[in-house]
Amino acid sequence: MPGHPATVVELRVLEGPNAFFPKPAVKLVLDVGPLTSADGSLLAALGGKPGGPGSLQRRRWTARLVGGLVRDVAAAAGTGRLAVRSRPGHDVDRLVVAFPWRARGRAEALALAVADLVAQLPSGVDRRAAMVADAASRVAAADPGEPASVRRPGVPTVAVTGTNGKTTTTRLIAHIGRAAGLSVAWTSTDGVYVDGVALEHGDWSGPGGAALALDQPGLGLAVLETARGGILLRGMAVSAVDVGVVTNVAADHLGLQDIHTVDELAEVKAVVARVVRAGGWVVLNGDDPRVLAMRTQSKGTPIVFSLDPHSPSIRTALDAGGSAVTVADGSMCLVDRRGDLDPVLPVLEVPVTLSGLSSHNTANALAALGAAVGLGLPRAAIVEGLRTFVPDLDLNPGRMNLWDCAGVAVVVDLAHNEDGLRALLQVARGLRLPGGSVRLVAGTAGDRTDEVLRGIGHIAVHGADDVAVADKLRYLRDRDASELHEQISEGAGQPLERYPDELTALGVLVSRSSSGDVVAVMCHEQLDEVGAYLRSRGGTVLDAEQVATRVRAAQAGSR
Repeated sequence: MPGHPATVVELRVLEGPNAFFPKPAVKLVLDVGPLTSADGSLLAALGGKPGGPGSLQRRRWTARLVGGLVRDVAAAAGTGRLAVRSRPGHDVDRLVVAFPWRARGRAEALALAVADLVAQLPSGVDRRAAMVADAASRVAAADPGEPASVRRPGVPTVAVTGTNGKTTTTRLIAHIGRAAGLSVAWTSTDGVYVDGVALEHGDWSGPGGAALALDQPGLGLAVLETARGGILLRGMAVSAVDVGVVTNVAADHLGLQDIHTVDELAEVKAVVARVVRAGGWVVLNGDDPRVLAMRTQSKGTPIVFSLDPHSPSIRTALDAGGSAVTVADGSMCLVDRRGDLDPVLPVLEVPVTLSGLSSHNTANALAALGAAVGLGLPRAAIVEGLRTFVPDLDLNPGRMNLWDCAGVAVVVDLAHNEDGLRALLQVARGLRLPGGSVRLVAGTAGDRTDEVLRGIGHIAVHGADDVAVADKLRYLRDRDASELHEQISEGAGQPLERYPDELTALGVLVSRSSSGDVVAVMCHEQLDEVGAYLRSRGGTVLDAEQVATRVRAAQAGSR
């Protein structure tokens, strides 16, 4: 990093609530190799029990030492009682330390001063006090720079996060808001929209999209899809929200930005729960233990959603003074404080559930119902919004879009990870008519781990009768397309057909399909081209009634 000590791996200024603190913070990643590899006798004067070189004890000792250095320098520079979090990184010689900031320039100066101290240890153990004093004088003399400033929304605001389903849930909440007569702005990985009109296309699920949405005049509601990347790279754009929604947490994007495990990913997603204001509502997936646990980190009252009306998570929410939504007797239901069920409308009348076929989208609809209840939207508007939100190319492009092409059902979905693929194949199998086959165009982005790629191959061959892999040239992300194909094939346990793009693979699978078959596409790059191709073959988008008819025919044949 030019101009920074050699010990600095990353210095990142987070401008809003983040995985470390509910306020702006500095994240500093250091190379502490000189400390983790030094002879323990050299470090004894620094206090504590350093342990052996490279040991976990040494790494934790180093984390405590560096955290203490941050506090000591800050205190000597005139900042008392600074909160600091420090932990060993996943690499033996890496360490992550974070602290809040009020003035950007001085906070960066503190981070660099600590990095300098780490570079001078352990050879300067006997000069620690003098080095801390010198570092503090430099921090105190630094230009304070810009003060921290985080927006507090002036309109009711919902933040939606999760590994799967957040875009659909965001759109559905916004649609319900519009059914209630509100002017609604929402952000997603597809763009920023106001009342259905796109202001910007592309991935705007970070703080930039949130700021743009909240700047629109005359709003009655803002719904902000809040992705992992934005939280990790810049922090959230808002200091508080009225409703926070967490759909689920599953393995995705691991190995990026110091996030290597699902538990660490859950800590990032939990930021949305932590920014819910007192008196607000936190809508949590009761079928995901990591998500349910976030209720303890939130000031909001919990609303749990669960596909199981007998889930213990429902009682947990009720006991905490909260509420729940679930499916019982074929209807989406509210659960009151006594545990009694209040049917809202039949699942079959909620198009996004695909006649109840998609459990994943049923959960998304429950999450949206919970958010709408938390916002206090009129019941009639909630029912209308759920009934009129159709998973087509207009309201929910790229999310379980269903086509009919001469009796062949085609399911087009983003399905970017293992859970997404399972959900896609669940729908495909539910649409397969007696004697039909399920064919799959598989593939995903290159920033998935080898384990996830192999998992996709395994799920694909066990869930489909015919699998082809499509290259995703715009999503290789420092991988080679051949490597991605090999990993997916390894998980499948057999070489899989490979095609240069999604459209080519789809064309091959459709050409060898017959009426009653289903072709499912993990579509990331060519959504518009796929739609144009299907129309050129006489394909039409299935409406809710046609989906229900096909589902009934498929179910009748399976009896």
